[in-house]
Amino acid sequence: MRTPRIPLIDTLRGVALIAMASYHFTWDLEFFGYLEVGTSTQGAWKIYARLIATSFLMLVGLSLLLAHGQGIRWPSFRKRLLLVAGAAAVISIATRIAMPQEWIFFGILHHIALASLLALAFLRVPPLLTGLLAVALFIAMVLDTWIMPGLLSFPLFDTRLLAWTGFAETIPRSNDFVPVFPWFAAVLAGVAIGGLLRDHGGFARLAAWQQRDNLLTKAGRHSLAFYLIHQPVLIGLVYLASLIHPAPAVDPIVGYTQSCARSCVAEGNDAGLCDRFCDCTANKLVEQSLFMPMQRGDINPATDPGVQSIAQECTIISR
Repeated sequence: MRTPRIPLIDTLRGVALIAMASYHFTWDLEFFGYLEVGTSTQGAWKIYARLIATSFLMLVGLSLLLAHGQGIRWPSFRKRLLLVAGAAAVISIATRIAMPQEWIFFGILHHIALASLLALAFLRVPPLLTGLLAVALFIAMVLDTWIMPGLLSFPLFDTRLLAWTGFAETIPRSNDFVPVFPWFAAVLAGVAIGGLLRDHGGFARLAAWQQRDNLLTKAGRHSLAFYLIHQPVLIGLVYLASLIHPAPAVDPIVGYTQSCARSCVAEGNDAGLCDRFCDCTANKLVEQSLFMPMQRGDINPATDPGVQSIAQECTIISR
């Protein structure tokens, strides 16, 4: 038996879709040069993107519990899984052709497909236990990111064949990367919330809050189609705008130093030190003919010995 569809959950998914589209539009503006390099991947926009991904994945877990909490309905589950996995494959192929250096090998759709399978094991687990596991994964992420950097990162996982696990030390370049760790915690949190709602009559109350559909509700019910269509449309609109009113040309060195400084300051470093470090690295990258290959994505700055040597030298000089 399936719990009747709840319009409010579809509406929340629709809100997340609009938020996602607004973030992608910002990325498109940056890609075509209307915004500074790094705008969409640093500061408040970076936090915004993570909140959007978290909300999507929590809704995946909640919806999975809502649809299959009373027993897995295999025909509908297989159909949905094939649709999501197929869409993920299309995204990978399209980006491999369009952006071979930064193609999407494990993005949000890939994660949803795999997480949907993994989360089946937790649908009948007591919600509090599932929630505790989600919290444990979140704590492990905090430890690995801020308290003991690299605690759960290993060179063995650096290839694309294994980086999707989330344990890579150096992540391969990608325009959308949502690894199993730590993002599966959000799906588990959604399953736990769904289980608590189910056990305490919460679904009936949610259904009473909104009884009529609206545009957001309808968008939320067709989230996969919205996801696949919105970005080509947005990119097309920005491209047309660029033909009429091109963005002003930006010196790539200026763009690099600005992006570098923002990233450096975001890590808690002194602004003056960051400016000196970024100016130093820019000059030495140009001197050693590494700047343009790095900009094109021909070399990975995180692993290239020349770039790493420059970074170490400039760190000493800038202090």
